[in-house]
Amino acid sequence: MKITALTIYQVDLPLEHPYWLSGGRLKFDCLDATFVRVDTDAGITGWGEGTPWGHTYVPAHGPGIRAGIDTMAPFILGLDPRLLLDVERAMDIALPGHLYAKSPIDMACWDIAGQAAGLPIADLMGGGSRSPKPIASSVGAKTVDETRAVVERYRQRGYIAHSVKIGGDVERDIARIRDMEANRKPGEIILYDVNRGWSRQQAIRVMQATADLSVMVEQPCETLDDIAAIRPLHPAPVSVDEALVTLQDAARIARDGLAEVFGIKLNRVGGLTRAARMRDLALAHGIDMFVMATGGSVLADAEALHLAATIPDHAIHAVWACQDMLTVDIAGGRGPRNIDGHLHLPEGPGLGVHPDLDALGAPVASYRVT
Repeated sequence: MKITALTIYQVDLPLEHPYWLSGGRLKFDCLDATFVRVDTDAGITGWGEGTPWGHTYVPAHGPGIRAGIDTMAPFILGLDPRLLLDVERAMDIALPGHLYAKSPIDMACWDIAGQAAGLPIADLMGGGSRSPKPIASSVGAKTVDETRAVVERYRQRGYIAHSVKIGGDVERDIARIRDMEANRKPGEIILYDVNRGWSRQQAIRVMQATADLSVMVEQPCETLDDIAAIRPLHPAPVSVDEALVTLQDAARIARDGLAEVFGIKLNRVGGLTRAARMRDLALAHGIDMFVMATGGSVLADAEALHLAATIPDHAIHAVWACQDMLTVDIAGGRGPRNIDGHLHLPEGPGLGVHPDLDALGAPVASYRVT
């Protein structure tokens, strides 16, 4: 089997509500999504998606994905998409770094490999748990009242897991954490996500002031060096996501005891192939996981769900899904959808969901074997 064509689509995905993170430092209202169709000489088509969370969140942006694919396409055409490591090496030779641009190609190749084998991607990867996975909300509010309102909106949709965005103002963050904990429902999973929004002194003050609550904090500071510096000064369990990009990052976090949880964002780390290595390292070191796309449609959510299904149930907290935050649906209601705050693994082969071509519009680029 050989890759014969790559077709690229760009779609704007408006958010249902304006979204703030990092203490209101960053605001988003629309996502720039890239969809990649990979065709083969066997008649099997795979789909991938790359949707960074805006252009200012981390070093990843929609136009960069499309430019990266333009560079890598000549190296990818003609390869067997089932040989994921060969595709990975070809992309790395063509374009060192830029993992976010490689993620949708990796996703589409896994989709093809699953279809060729007649298996869902999770089963093909060796472990497809059918336990429904809690969906983590993403609460990009700024005040106590706003936080309550957004969380309640998600509770009405059945959500039991919440990622509450904080950071930037010590007193406000302490107040929001204490109010959220006072109103936590039985069985809820709550992660306080700072998105790198604290300086070292701010992080220490908030985490020491809320130590009695034993809350879980994600990415309290900008870098792994910052997190290492404050590690001995607070008791809070820590999750790392923005600073978890490469396998080397994961190895350092595990070796130095910097975090108890990995937040694996598939687009950021380069796709399922690379994310699976981080999963295995986490399991070897007793590190729990959240799994998520950086943003995007039900396709990106389905990819995250497949990885989550390969993680033992005791080690996976939740899967973040973006689809409920969007005002458009590019898959016509198909694919894994919110059922009582959970996602269920698709039973079809490969990814288990493909987009409607009419929803994607005209291609913005195409590459073919000549």
